[in-house]
Amino acid sequence: MALDQETRDQLLSTVRRFVEEKLRPIEAQVSENDEVPEEIVQEMRDLGLFGISIPTEYGGLGLNMEEECSLMFELGRTSPAFRSVIGTNVGIGSQGIVMHGRQDQKEEWLPKLATGEVIASFALTEPEAGSDAASMKTTAIRDGDEYVVNGTKRFITNAAKAGMFTLMARTDPNTPGAKGVSAFICPADVPGITLGKSEKKMGQQGAHICDVIFDNARIPVSSLLGDVEGKGFVTAMQVLERGRLHISSVCVGVAERLVEDSTNYAAERRQFGVPIGNHQLVQAMLADCKTEAYAARCMVMDASKRRDAGEDVGTEASCCKYFASEMVGRVADKAVQIFGGAGYVADYGIERFYRDVRIFRIYEGTSQIQQMIIGRNMIREASAG
Repeated sequence: MALDQETRDQLLSTVRRFVEEKLRPIEAQVSENDEVPEEIVQEMRDLGLFGISIPTEYGGLGLNMEEECSLMFELGRTSPAFRSVIGTNVGIGSQGIVMHGRQDQKEEWLPKLATGEVIASFALTEPEAGSDAASMKTTAIRDGDEYVVNGTKRFITNAAKAGMFTLMARTDPNTPGAKGVSAFICPADVPGITLGKSEKKMGQQGAHICDVIFDNARIPVSSLLGDVEGKGFVTAMQVLERGRLHISSVCVGVAERLVEDSTNYAAERRQFGVPIGNHQLVQAMLADCKTEAYAARCMVMDASKRRDAGEDVGTEASCCKYFASEMVGRVADKAVQIFGGAGYVADYGIERFYRDVRIFRIYEGTSQIQQMIIGRNMIREASAG
């Protein structure tokens, strides 16, 4: 159910102010220290940001997709590392439970996730299975009243702070491909779970990833997400489809921030006796950035409204993720060009965004995977017609 206009406007205004007053001033500090300060994380809890996509009956804000994307436009206007703090609770960590969890699982976990008391992580990617989730090797073999989990998950966001993993594992090793995969709610403190070292990344310092190793970790049968085995791949794909709209809206927010910064710089920086913004080739770069960011915003709004109306937006979500993630890379590149030497120097922060946005074309489905999904769906629809 959609928020009334006044509540929605108030929420967006509060987050906009939070970004402007609290987050943007410490962007460089977070990058330097590779850590988001705990007091900022607590403010995010207080604002309800961990629970924006969790239904109100479990303590969340219960935003629909359009409202969530509108909020991410605002939160995207600062370093993406801040969004990553709440990202797994809002999206891939919690939505499997929202969509397919049993009532007892929802009651146990969703209130804790909504408040940020517990951080959720999505344990899908493996050393040899990323985009091809159906080829995963991690197993969860039933042994009486428990499942025994073995395998390694790679590049897992927020794993070091996680209290719970939405875990994808193969329950039937004899069934190849997607059908043998099941989803689990796995508490992070189960004996047999260890974490690898925090990976040093190209960008998004302050957001952390590491390996999660399962070595004969025993979890109760009740940990199975839902009631039946073999539905894990369906859960993963539905969660990722929703996440693609979320990530697309973050890309739009970052792009709009870069457009604003570039325009302001072009209006002030002087060369040949005039502001560089007076030169037509600089104006052309600004125009390209503005046009692409606007196109991506329109795509995200259209797809999110369609999803809220109950339409199948599998193709459109991939279109958004593909275009918006590639778009923000082009905008960041032009922003460096407009800033010139200053764009390459760390003090101005533009080079940091240039590095930060590169991951958007990779995680939650690479651009190439999005192309495959879009093309496959187009051919399938044409054949059915």
